[in-house]
Amino acid sequence: MNIDHTYIKKILQARVYDVAIKTRLDYAAGLSSRFNNHIWIKREDMQPVFSFKIRGAYNKMASLPKIALARGVIAASAGNHAQGVALSAAQLGIPALIVMPKTTPEIKVAAVKRRGAEVILHGTTYDDASHYAQQLVKQQGLIYIHPYDDIDVIAGQGTIGMEILQQHSNELDAIFVPVGGGGLIAGIAIYIKYLRPEIKVIGVEPHDAPSLQAALVAGERVNLEQVGIFADGVAVRQVGELPFEIARHHVDEVLLVNTDEICAAIKDIFDDTRTITEPAGALALAGLKQYIVRENCEGRHLVTIASGANMNFDRLGYVAERTEIGEQREALMAVTISECPGSFRHFCHTLGQHTITEFNYRYAYAKEAHVFVGLRLTEGFAEKERLISKLRDKGYAVVDMTDNEMAKAHIRHMVGGHPPHLLDEHLYRFEFPERPGALLHFLTKMGQRWNISLFHYRNHGSAYGRVLVGIQIPHEQLDEFQHFLDTLNYPYWNEINNPAYRLFLNFF
Repeated sequence: MNIDHTYIKKILQARVYDVAIKTRLDYAAGLSSRFNNHIWIKREDMQPVFSFKIRGAYNKMASLPKIALARGVIAASAGNHAQGVALSAAQLGIPALIVMPKTTPEIKVAAVKRRGAEVILHGTTYDDASHYAQQLVKQQGLIYIHPYDDIDVIAGQGTIGMEILQQHSNELDAIFVPVGGGGLIAGIAIYIKYLRPEIKVIGVEPHDAPSLQAALVAGERVNLEQVGIFADGVAVRQVGELPFEIARHHVDEVLLVNTDEICAAIKDIFDDTRTITEPAGALALAGLKQYIVRENCEGRHLVTIASGANMNFDRLGYVAERTEIGEQREALMAVTISECPGSFRHFCHTLGQHTITEFNYRYAYAKEAHVFVGLRLTEGFAEKERLISKLRDKGYAVVDMTDNEMAKAHIRHMVGGHPPHLLDEHLYRFEFPERPGALLHFLTKMGQRWNISLFHYRNHGSAYGRVLVGIQIPHEQLDEFQHFLDTLNYPYWNEINNPAYRLFLNFF
């Protein structure tokens, strides 16, 4: 039998509605008006576990013989898939064991336990949890429920594509789908292309977790060395084997979006639905908006998947902070002005009617002042470029910080930290696992070899804490320090040449 026919049959026979609901396809009136296109949102955030994952998990488990299920199932997950497996197991009356990374936010661990599943916390990443779960499969004879690389899981997610065509039988130009391991886009794409091949199926990934795009470019699955963790629901190093084979034949393209664009999309969905999605849940809309700008299209009929709403409340401050930049309504700049009375007033006069959203400054030098400025935009980033040109024409030295990750995450909260004199300082940005002992592990590994000259940490309610560290390292010890970094096994970036560091934190 043709593989497409096999998937179509499984999608049509999927038993997802024992536990899942047929979610609404909502017309996004605000977005549609703003972008001059017809935009619909498939509301998978309304599922009992607040994400689409329940579909694939239950369909897989319901397809297994009862005798095989008797000993129970096991899964590895940092959140949504875990909740889907736990609820499915409760519905089927079987035991479930979920291995979750120790970095998993407590809200998600508690949600899984409420569903009646046993939870084991192991390791710091999904890969750690998955490997341990596989060991338990062999030891205890449990059935492993894969989050995406399984034909029945893919078929369960494919029922979303079936519902979209049932709910929108008229003209439809494209469907935008978030991509992590690939199970969701594989199920949707194979069903859509089978019945309506003219409809584009477009995947969307974070720019720092492009597992599917990298695989399509390479012509084979690749294992990313590192993935970003803001959109933790799609932070997967390698796309699934089955999803990749489907995607290479049925997915039209994959778009990449940044953190600011995702944050802006979270706000967009809230404005139209009053629902707060998680970052992965708004990922597809961020890609849809990017597509409209790129194609300069009007009057198209476009669908986006709101895939989940398991958002930690303490992440909202960070999302709100980044939304303005993601919507191109704020620019961040480092501007050098004269250190004399009236210079700030003269600078504001030069800005004209532009609203200052923030102005960070501390005295450091007798002749010059470096200020960190946020400015409200009304015409997007084209307005930012005109403003920078205007300032430079007036004699101001300007550095655009709008796309500078360190500046946005740290520097804007630290301006004024010039030391009077500091030798051999090196600056690194880290992602620490958000768990007890992470900092102690860092300090223990480092020992007393080097002095910490700067330390800034921000918690955004995610699995990793963002840390900026200044360390004094004599030149002859740089190789030894590099060995320390290699054995520490924390993601890091050398920021010594970052202009934000030179302007606001370093000694001149």
